[in-house]
Amino acid sequence: MSTPAPLPTAADVDAAAARLAEVLVPTPLQRSARLSAATGLEVWVKREDLQPVRSYKVRGASTLLSSLDEATRERGVTCASAGNHAQGVAFACARAGVRARVHLPRTTPRQKRERIAALGGDLVEVVIGGDTYDDAAAASAAFARESGATPVPAFDDPRTIAGQGTLAREVVEQLADQGLGLGTLVVPVGGGGLIAGALTWLAEHSPSTTVVGAEPAGAASMAAALAAGVPVELSGIDGFDGFVDGAAVRRVGEWTHAVTAAHRPRMLAVPEGAVCVEMLALYQADGIIAEPAGALSSAALGQLLDTERPAAEQAVVVILSGGNNDVSRYAEVVERALVHEGLKHYFLVEFPQEPGALRRFLDEVLGPDDDITLFEYVKRNNRETGPALVGVELQDPADHAPLLERMATSPLRVEPVPPESPLFRFVQ
Repeated sequence: MSTPAPLPTAADVDAAAARLAEVLVPTPLQRSARLSAATGLEVWVKREDLQPVRSYKVRGASTLLSSLDEATRERGVTCASAGNHAQGVAFACARAGVRARVHLPRTTPRQKRERIAALGGDLVEVVIGGDTYDDAAAASAAFARESGATPVPAFDDPRTIAGQGTLAREVVEQLADQGLGLGTLVVPVGGGGLIAGALTWLAEHSPSTTVVGAEPAGAASMAAALAAGVPVELSGIDGFDGFVDGAAVRRVGEWTHAVTAAHRPRMLAVPEGAVCVEMLALYQADGIIAEPAGALSSAALGQLLDTERPAAEQAVVVILSGGNNDVSRYAEVVERALVHEGLKHYFLVEFPQEPGALRRFLDEVLGPDDDITLFEYVKRNNRETGPALVGVELQDPADHAPLLERMATSPLRVEPVPPESPLFRFVQ
């Protein structure tokens, strides 16, 4: 496909904002005392988790749906989504009385599936299939061809981009009310609709603003597209296993890439562990429930400051893009956060099958503050030793090196299980 033209404009974003004013109210922009203290900057959080569907996706979906004529609405619409876009479509369809068929990958959390059904009611049919967003997108496209339903893209459409761009417009207006300018905007990036919309409007109305894109480290599809000069399909979504499902896209859109390439924002790849640490901080310190993709922007702040320091007198805004998190995932979030911070480690230990072997391990190898969180032992009567998978939680990352030293001098055979090991997936 050739480069789309013409690209969306700031005027398109302004027109979308006028349409959305009839159905949505601005979400809060709040100063973060925690992030400001940690960085020495004026850090503000744009609370898109407080949208009626708990994510910014309602902006693009409502904008596109409002542009359809009556005959097109009668044929219905279809979309693919990792969950949040579908909620936006369901919300917009319920208000407009338009039927929709929504395709979701199997990785979509149950909480999001239930919300889609609740928002759309009888007007929305939910179809589950495929392992990724891209699989769902293919199924939705096939349905559109067969039925005549209008596709509502999650990101790759100029109307969707314009709708998402209203968020940046809103941020600048809200900061102006506080007497502040927007120095840096950190945007979560999946398919690229939000960053494309923000770049479109800011280039004309706030050209001095630095826009930074935060992608999952295992699914940095926009960075790959910018490097290649065209959208490219990632061979796989590594490491995240769909964890940051709201931003795990193998291939960004033609429109979103064209807009982003025209402005060349800085892109950061955020490790999943950093996302989990930030999710817990948002919950425990700020009382905010964020989904993994929602915490991408604020989780990227540390990386941003490692190489670049925004001007202290201007605001740094991070977008909390979604709050549709399933509470059952918090155990996994805690686990990934501990591993990322160097507090949780796993080992394969060969124990001699004799009395007292475990006691010696506890007394001679583990430190006084180390805690065993997992112990899976396999005993075989015809062997002199038995293997055990042992999880150890430390109180301080500095305790790791002494632990490894004691293991090295122990008569036991001990093999660390690194996070990149396939075996590590059995304990995550």
